[in-house]
Amino acid sequence: MIHRRFLLAAGGALPMAAHAQAPWQPTRPLRMIVPFVAGGSTDVAARLVSDAMGEKLGQPVIVENRSGSGGNIGGEMVARAPADGHTLLMGVTGLLTTNPHIYRTMSFSPSRDLAPVGMCYTSDLVIVVPLSLPARNLAEFIALAKARPGEISFGSSGHGASTHTAAELFRIAAGIDLQHVPYRGSGGAMNDLIAGNIQMIMIQIAGAAGAVRDGRLRALAVTGPHRHALMPDVPTFAELGLPQATATSWGAVMTTAGTPAPAIARLSEVLREAIASPTIAQRMAGAGVDPQSSTPEELATFLVSESEKWGRVVREARITVE
Repeated sequence: MIHRRFLLAAGGALPMAAHAQAPWQPTRPLRMIVPFVAGGSTDVAARLVSDAMGEKLGQPVIVENRSGSGGNIGGEMVARAPADGHTLLMGVTGLLTTNPHIYRTMSFSPSRDLAPVGMCYTSDLVIVVPLSLPARNLAEFIALAKARPGEISFGSSGHGASTHTAAELFRIAAGIDLQHVPYRGSGGAMNDLIAGNIQMIMIQIAGAAGAVRDGRLRALAVTGPHRHALMPDVPTFAELGLPQATATSWGAVMTTAGTPAPAIARLSEVLREAIASPTIAQRMAGAGVDPQSSTPEELATFLVSESEKWGRVVREARITVE
């Protein structure tokens, strides 16, 4: 029930915003906190929308990378910032809807201390395996895993990251036993996969497209509801009879809880305008993410649904972080 606070944070702001006499304007530069290192798709998306938002707001939106603790360090910075609309967070699946179920203790609550502004992007994942693995398709991979329970390992970008929890969702849906090997980012996992040190990873499509195209890895299935333009020949889980394993990672802009309604309304409006730009959409696609916008209340409803979904996976897979 605690995650329904997202709904209160978004819905409570709307009546006030409707009566605002003039659009809210920032009085100084804004910060956009990215809770991961620079260079990844989340960072690229944040920089694209920050530049566009800054132009529309008349103040620059400066991106700051504050990584660590599965995104919790960056999230706490925004949760503890003044509630004046000048500090934003590019939140992701793990930080906003999975970490509260995984971490035994957190110094802040995403649902209590952060307020929704709007969706930014979605990103499908893909299962990839080394060419040395005797599994040419998903059915053969599942059969191999069932024949060798606990012997096949999969890597992820970190304990509790979407690349971990999405793989656990697949493992549960397929009824197989796999060994998790967490890495500090997807780069190390990819290198070990190509070398044959691990047998599978589930990674954002853009991160694996080159290796699949070059024939260094084999793609078995994409996690999204539809085939992806970067891998049009790779089927979805639904096509392969595992619709319950469908999953998408995503990024959403949040701000500090208690931020005045007019500020949230203006930030959300500017964010949606930025995402609607054909130039930004094209650049996001180049980074392997698909632009996705929403109102604050739509995002709040989505966050509740995602929290419930990943909470079930965390409990069934018994994922915990001290």
